[in-house]
Amino acid sequence: MACFILIHGSWHGGWCFGQVKALLEAKGHEVIAPDLPGMGGDEAVLRAVTLQGWADFAADLCRQARQKPVVLAGHSRGGLVVSQASETAPDAVDALVYICAMMLPDGMSRADFKNMEGPNPPFDAIIAPVHDGAGTVVAADKAGSVFAQLSLPETVAAAMSRVVAEPHGPRSTPLHLTEQRFGSIPRTYIECTADRTIPLSSQRKMQQLVPGAKVVSLWADHSPYLSRPHALATELIAVALQISR
Repeated sequence: MACFILIHGSWHGGWCFGQVKALLEAKGHEVIAPDLPGMGGDEAVLRAVTLQGWADFAADLCRQARQKPVVLAGHSRGGLVVSQASETAPDAVDALVYICAMMLPDGMSRADFKNMEGPNPPFDAIIAPVHDGAGTVVAADKAGSVFAQLSLPETVAAAMSRVVAEPHGPRSTPLHLTEQRFGSIPRTYIECTADRTIPLSSQRKMQQLVPGAKVVSLWADHSPYLSRPHALATELIAVALQISR
C-alpha cells in the first residue's frame, strides 16, 4: 500500500480532495491532504508565507509517511510546492504527480509562466488582490464556471463557498531545482483536457519545458477531484503500482 500526499492549489484547501481521499483509503492506502499553512490568513500571515516554507511543510509530511511508496501529488499551483519539496527531500519522495499543475523548470516562477501564457480573460476576471497585494481572492459566485464547469452544480457551489485568500509570495518565487535531486524522481503529468483555468495548451507547454514526465489525459475540468474523482484515484494508484514493481 502507498502513501498519497495531496497538495491543493490556489484558494483551496485539503478538503477539495475529499472524494479522492475516500476512494484511496477504501483501497487501503494512506492519504494525507493538508491545508497549506497561511491560507486565508490576514495580511501579516499572507506575507509570511514562502514557497520554501510550503516545500518544507510538504517534505516533512513525506518523511513522516507510514506507508511506502510515497506519491507526492500537486494540483494547479500545488505543482510548485511538490517540485520544491522533492528538491528539498528527494529521498522521501518516490514519485511526483502533477494534476493539471504547475510543472515548471528551474529558475521560473508561476508569474513568469503567466507572462509566457498570455491573457486568459475568464480566469483573470475572477481574481482580485487583497491586503495591498499580499494575497488574492476569487469571486466565489463566478469561479465555478472557470474551475469546475463539468462538475455537479451542487458540488461546485459547496466547494466555492470554502475558497479563501491565497498568499502572493509563492507565485512570484522562482523554483530552485536540480537534476540530481528533483530530476531523479519519476514524474507523471495528468493533463485535464477541458481545463479553463490552465488551458491544455499551457499544460502541454509545461510538459515541453520540463520533459520526461509520463503523460496521462483525462477528460476533466480544472477540478478533476470533483468531476472525475474515480478516474483520478485510478491514475494515482497506477503511479504507485508502477513504482512498486
